[in-house]
Amino acid sequence: MSCNCLEVRDELVVVSDTPALRISPRLDASRRYCRRWTRQFLDDISEAFYREFNKPLWVTSLVRTVEQQHRLRRHNRNAAPAEGDITSSHLAGIAVDFGKSPMLPRERRWFDKYVLELQQQGLVEAAEERRQACYHIMVSNKYEEWAASRKQEEFLQEETN
Repeated sequence: MSCNCLEVRDELVVVSDTPALRISPRLDASRRYCRRWTRQFLDDISEAFYREFNKPLWVTSLVRTVEQQHRLRRHNRNAAPAEGDITSSHLAGIAVDFGKSPMLPRERRWFDKYVLELQQQGLVEAAEERRQACYHIMVSNKYEEWAASRKQEEFLQEETN
């Protein structure tokens, strides 16, 4: 499955650097894509992190091809297979890896709490990878609708105040 094919069908959207979100320069431009709801999650968490700490979150991985996943599995024991029942969620553009090394301990605690609240609502599945020093987050397609309803609630609260 090619990233360009998914992009043409509007299944993937581009992810770009913002003041609140930095993409690792090691991540090829052809791999800086994800699903719409995953980008919504990226926008939301990075903006919240930036408001709290005045520094950006670092993304180290987004969408992958089957070939890339095969290569990754050769040297990364955490990497999921490219085929079968437990294929990597990166292949579908619904996963993102955040680098842990730029984060201070208090920033990691904040990140953990933020993600845990979403996980408890069934909006993400998160794993803290130790060998690769990253957080692996898989985002549910329910996230986009949840985020829209949350923003609507915030808007209504502002109007009543």
